[in-house]
Amino acid sequence: MSEPEINIEQEQDGEDLYEKLSFVVDKGQEPLRIDKFVMSRVEGATRNKIQQAIENELVLVNDKAIKSNYKIKPGDKIVVFDTKHPESSDIVPENIPLNIVFEDDDILIVNKPAGMVVHPGSGNYNGTLINGVAYYLKQQNPLLDESLLPRFGLVHRIDKNTSGLLVLAKTQKAMSDLAKQFFNHTIHRRYITLVWGNMENEEGTIVGHVGRHQRFRKLFTVYPDGEYGKDAITHYKVLERFNYVTLVECRLETGRTHQIRVHMQSIGHPVFSDDFYGGDKIVKGTVFTKYKQFVDNCFALCPRQALHAKELGFIHPVTRKPVLFESDLPGDMQAVIEKWRKYIK
Repeated sequence: MSEPEINIEQEQDGEDLYEKLSFVVDKGQEPLRIDKFVMSRVEGATRNKIQQAIENELVLVNDKAIKSNYKIKPGDKIVVFDTKHPESSDIVPENIPLNIVFEDDDILIVNKPAGMVVHPGSGNYNGTLINGVAYYLKQQNPLLDESLLPRFGLVHRIDKNTSGLLVLAKTQKAMSDLAKQFFNHTIHRRYITLVWGNMENEEGTIVGHVGRHQRFRKLFTVYPDGEYGKDAITHYKVLERFNYVTLVECRLETGRTHQIRVHMQSIGHPVFSDDFYGGDKIVKGTVFTKYKQFVDNCFALCPRQALHAKELGFIHPVTRKPVLFESDLPGDMQAVIEKWRKYIK
């Protein structure tokens, strides 16, 4: 009997934190319980973990949820969603102020300030958004087992120096449903950014695989389709022009790490004040003393990439109704935009 066809799609390096594995059952496969079949095909999986995933509808057969005792048949298409999250030992509840835009029994919408890391990792073990969320949830329910906190909550992230909206799940059901929505690219995400240069078109779409830079591992770059990295699609529309810089809205179809920043750099319009991708120096305009001083003052007003996650919309995981949340541009971006408006008058 030949091995089943296996396709693995990963987004561990992206803003959307999950992994998706899909299998097509071989024609010669004998009937076998779904949990045993998946456990034998997924590295490091335990039967208990697989059964939990089945219970939380993170295992689908022919696009439908099933029970643990389902027996696979030749030709069945099996999809396994594996959400990624920090380990339990990384999460220490901390009393960190949170700007909560919306909350109900199932979800939490937070407006993250620039400068805050989303979750603990190398070099950032505390002071993160997730540390603050853990404390907040613990205050709501003092009996909450802290070891359970990482098991739900985070389904996507935004960069440390990007501000804006994030959704977190408060239940495993909400976590599972939102993870699938992110993976299927049905989440509405609208960003506002200030980029260098006067963009040629009023609107357009940037398509290009995004992956880690081969030499500088902290950076990402755009590769020709299929050569390296993962497919990435950004739709943009010009909102306002300031001759040397342009105010743009971007809508993400995919959620790759640094996607907007890398895509904008790839078409010659790096995000203003982005020190990773060349936006922290004068890209457009004559470098004379008065203009240079003006730009330096703008950098001082907004000393981080001018990028804000303004809108977030999705289908509510329980009510099944569309929800849309919006946040105002933060003060640093408002100030630098207004300064450019005055400069060109």
